[in-house]
Amino acid sequence: MSIKISQKQIGQRITELRKLKGLSQEDLAKSIKMSRPSLAQIELGNRSVDALELQRLSMVLGFSLDDFMSKNFTVSQDVEGKTEVKSKRVDERISIPTLQVSKFKNVLLYILEKCAGKPNVGETVLYKLLYFSDFNYYELYEEHLTGAKYRKLPYGPVPQKLDTIIGQMMKNGMIQRIKTEYYDKMQTRYIPLAKADLTELKASEKEVIDKVIEQMSDWSASAISNYSHKDMPWLASKEGEEINYELAFYRDAPFSVRNYGDEIEEQ
Repeated sequence: MSIKISQKQIGQRITELRKLKGLSQEDLAKSIKMSRPSLAQIELGNRSVDALELQRLSMVLGFSLDDFMSKNFTVSQDVEGKTEVKSKRVDERISIPTLQVSKFKNVLLYILEKCAGKPNVGETVLYKLLYFSDFNYYELYEEHLTGAKYRKLPYGPVPQKLDTIIGQMMKNGMIQRIKTEYYDKMQTRYIPLAKADLTELKASEKEVIDKVIEQMSDWSASAISNYSHKDMPWLASKEGEEINYELAFYRDAPFSVRNYGDEIEEQ
C-alpha cells in the first residue's frame, strides 16, 4: 500500500506554515487569489486543493511539494532542514516504482494493437497513453501497472528507458519504427509485429488501459500534450525531474479516476 496524506492533514500543514510565516488567513488568501472562506475550508480539511492553488501555496509559504506530501513532514523540518527530510524520505518510501520490462512491453504492444492504425498516434500520443495508463492505474489501485518512471519534459511526461526497450523490441521483431508525413510534419510511428501476451495483464489493468484508449487515442498530439500539462503529477513536478506517482492522489476533475467521496466546496 502507498502512503498518502489526507485532506485534513493538508489543511493542518497549511495552517501551521501560515502561522509560522506570521500571515493571517486574509493575508494568505489575497496572496494566492482566493477568498478567505475558501482558505478556511481548506485549513479545516473540508475542501480539496487543486493543482494551481497548491502551486501558489508552495510559492507563498515556501515549501517543497515532495516534502509537503511526505508522511513525516513537519514545519520545523521543512524550514530548518529540508535536506534532512529529503534524505529520510527516500528510505521511508513504500511505493518505489520498479520497471517490469515484460509487462511494459506487453502494455505497449496492447496499445499499439488497438491504436497503431490511427494516423494521429505517433510517439507523442503513444507516450501519453502509456503515462495515463500507468498513473490512472496507480490512483485507482495504489499499485504500479508497469512500474515505468516518467520524467517531466517540455512536451509532457515521457517514460524513462523507453529507447532501450524500443530498441530491444525492434531487434526481437516485436515492433517496427517508421517515419510518415502527417499534416506536413514528419512523424515517428510504431507498428506492432507481435501480439501482446494478455496473460500478463490482469482484468483490472486491461480495463484501465482500455478506458484511456477510448478517451484519448483519437486526440491530436497537441491536444493530448496540453491535457497532460494540466494533470497534477506533471504540474507539481520540476522540469527534467522524475514525476512522483503519489501526486496522482491530488488530482481533481476531470483527471481523477477515483471517487474520494463528497467534499464540501466553498464557493
